[in-house]
Amino acid sequence: MRTVYVDAARLERWVAGFGERHPEMRTTVHADRVEFDAPDGSTAILYPAFDPLIDPAVGAPDLPGLRGIPALPPDEPTPAQAAAALVANAHSVPVLRALMIRRGGYACAVLTGDKVTASKVGSRYVQGRTAAGGWSQQRFARRREGQVHGLVGTATDVAVRVLLPGIGDDALITGGDRALIDRVLADPRLHPLSRLRRGLHLEIGDPKFDLVKELPERGRAIRIALDEHSPPLPLR
Repeated sequence: MRTVYVDAARLERWVAGFGERHPEMRTTVHADRVEFDAPDGSTAILYPAFDPLIDPAVGAPDLPGLRGIPALPPDEPTPAQAAAALVANAHSVPVLRALMIRRGGYACAVLTGDKVTASKVGSRYVQGRTAAGGWSQQRFARRREGQVHGLVGTATDVAVRVLLPGIGDDALITGGDRALIDRVLADPRLHPLSRLRRGLHLEIGDPKFDLVKELPERGRAIRIALDEHSPPLPLR
C-alpha cells in the first residue's frame, strides 16, 4: 500500500479513472474516510482534507463547518457522489492557518482561498547530532536543547503575530516535526489556534517561502491510501 495526495481540483477525475481501471467497485462512506473496494482486490481509502466528512450521528453533513457539502444517499453512494462530497469538504473552510516547523526553521501563513494573505518564514540554528559520549555528550545535549528552545520560542512569537489576528471558524494545517508543533501550540497565547478544526499534517522539507507558496493547494489535498492491483491480462 502506498500513500498519494490528490489536489481537490483533480479528485473527481482521479476517482473516475480508478473506477474505469477497477469496474464494479463498492463505495463505503464513513465519518472520517471514503473506501473504494474493487472485485480484483484493489482498494483506495480517501481521507477528507478536514475531519469529519459527515456527522457520524446523522450520516449527513450536518455539523457546523459542514454546510455546503452535498448530502449522501442513505444507501450506497456512487463513487462520483462520494468524490463530490470530498471536494466540497476541501473547500468548506475559506481560511487555513498553517504552522510548519523543523529543527532549524519555521513558517507561519494565513491562506485565504487560493492566496497567501499573510506569512513569515525564518530560521534558527540547531546543531546536528554528534557521536561523542560522556560529559561532552551531555554538554552538547544541553546546548542543543537550548537551541531547540530558542527555535520554539521564536516560532511561537511569530505564530502569535501572524496566525492569531482575525482568527475565526478556520482550520489549522501543520507540517514538519510533530513534537515541535505540539510545543508551540502548548503556549497559552495560542489556545485559539490549537482549538481550530484540524487539516492535514504535511511532510515537508525546510520551511522556506517556496513551501509557503504551495500551501493553498497542498493544504486542501485529499490523502489516499492506495493498494492497486493490475488488471489480469486477457486470455489468448
